Amino acid sequence: MAVRPIDARRWLFEVQDADATTETWLPIAGLTSFTHNPGENEETAETTAFDSEGYFEQDVMQRGATIEIEGQYRIDPKSGAQDPGQAYIDTVWANRLGIDSRNAVRWRHASQQAWVVWEATVTPGEQGGETNDKTSWSATITRCGKPTTAPVAGGGGS
Repeated sequence: MAVRPIDARRWLFEVQDADATTETWLPIAGLTSFTHNPGENEETAETTAFDSEGYFEQDVMQRGATIEIEGQYRIDPKSGAQDPGQAYIDTVWANRLGIDSRNAVRWRHASQQAWVVWEATVTPGEQGGETNDKTSWSATITRCGKPTTAPVAGGGGS
């Protein structure tokens, strides 16, 4: 069997509602693109010395990562309520400061058997549009600490 590329549209992103009494993950709807940057916030220390024979050397001292998610601002047309995942990011998480500014997020491709789970901070992105556009929505999620994984409830991908 040949190895095939996967569809970008099947990536899933969820934010944990930290205020819920039971574990609650809110899907983030309306996404049209994402960029995972596994090298963001990486720090290195140069280790080049005389015995490096003129070749550069370094050690990685810090790993970091971000995910930028972008899409369309989504609402329920009957109630006017914003998508729960977007609303949690915009009105709850983005307003937290200091020790309270971290929250859990998870993401995976629909074909994968496990979530990647991050403790992270969020930076809300720009919203806008022109006359014939849909309103845009975006956020940048910055990983804090080492990532973990969690199995997909129900046994796997779709």
